Amino acid sequence: MATGNLENIKLSQLRALAAVATYGNFSEAALQLSISQSAVSHAIAGLEDELGVVLLSRGRHGARLTPVGEMITTHARDMLRLLDVIGKEANLAKGLEGGHLRIATFRSVGTHVLPEIIARFQRCFPAITVSISEYRGDEGVENSLREGRADLGFTCLPTANEFETFEFMRDEYFVLLPPNLKRPDVPMTWEELMGYSLILPPVTDYCNIYIRQHLAHHNCTLKATYEIQEDSTIVGMVRRGLGVTIMASLAAEPLPPEIQVCRLPVPLERSIRIAVCANGLHPPAVYAFVDMVKEMFPSNRYLMSGALDCATKTTGKRTKTVVPSSSEEAIASSP
Repeated sequence: MATGNLENIKLSQLRALAAVATYGNFSEAALQLSISQSAVSHAIAGLEDELGVVLLSRGRHGARLTPVGEMITTHARDMLRLLDVIGKEANLAKGLEGGHLRIATFRSVGTHVLPEIIARFQRCFPAITVSISEYRGDEGVENSLREGRADLGFTCLPTANEFETFEFMRDEYFVLLPPNLKRPDVPMTWEELMGYSLILPPVTDYCNIYIRQHLAHHNCTLKATYEIQEDSTIVGMVRRGLGVTIMASLAAEPLPPEIQVCRLPVPLERSIRIAVCANGLHPPAVYAFVDMVKEMFPSNRYLMSGALDCATKTTGKRTKTVVPSSSEEAIASSP
């Protein structure tokens, strides 16, 4: 009896061995497997040939496992049980009674928006696990979706046609000024803004590019005195009087109360969207999550940030806004 390649062993052979071991004869095993007795005999013979050992001793009283057959049958049953587990896990992932939802996002949404959404999602679907991967900007989110490392993502810039997106909120950019900076009680102008030392992200950062495109459209050219990557560091530098910055509301959180806030001479907003791969086969958990976001954030609405008080339309002063404790209540009409 030759020893064959273990990769040639078939699951049908393992099932035949387990059935014969359970029922003690080939005919009953064949009945339980809904195949012919000759098919069972052929499967066992093929398995013995591949392994190079005798698994069953055959006689007038049926078939009995040899000592090595008993050991191999134990492992075969373990493998069949694991295969059953694999099938159950796959079926759970197809439905809403289990599975894993992978989300890719940029930091400010991951910090200030996603926690409330996920908390509600898990109250409704407790068996679904959720994981989050954070990236600096949309490129990392898109690559994560494209490479199959995320099921859905959050973006704020126009995406390629390979993605399908849904806008669920808008986030306004504000000018943040040092606490002790004296300025007139009037709306900010482009000329005034160009007179300040400016702190911005690096020129390759998506927010910097977005801001500069907006300013260029209004014939305003700014040169950054400092280029800083981290939003929290920029806010800290503004707080210490090292310059002013232009930053999205969510990115500025948590904003020290003494920092002054002004609207840009012409408002600038970013559209925050959920993105999925177009024409993809998505599990039901993805659609359930998107539906929940649509319910929590109706279209044409703005999320009013908690720590960032609402800036007035004219000055650097801020008026205190009462912010509800739940994101479902924290939705206000656009300014």
